[in-house]
Amino acid sequence: MGTAPEVSINTYPDGPLLVRGDYVVTDGKGNEIPARRRTVALCCCGGSSIKPWCDGSHKSPGCAPDP
Repeated sequence: MGTAPEVSINTYPDGPLLVRGDYVVTDGKGNEIPARRRTVALCCCGGSSIKPWCDGSHKSPGCAPDP
């Protein structure tokens, strides 16, 4: 049996989740969402126009991360 790929997920107050490593992001139906980088920022506030990726919308007034 092989070893699991290394992935790290870091949270930031009022910001995105940063995912680094050999990861796979899927939608609600299990379809893979292509990631073009080894490190990506996932939206937590729901305000991004490029979900699931973060576009910096959390910096706008009135955009708070989901609990």
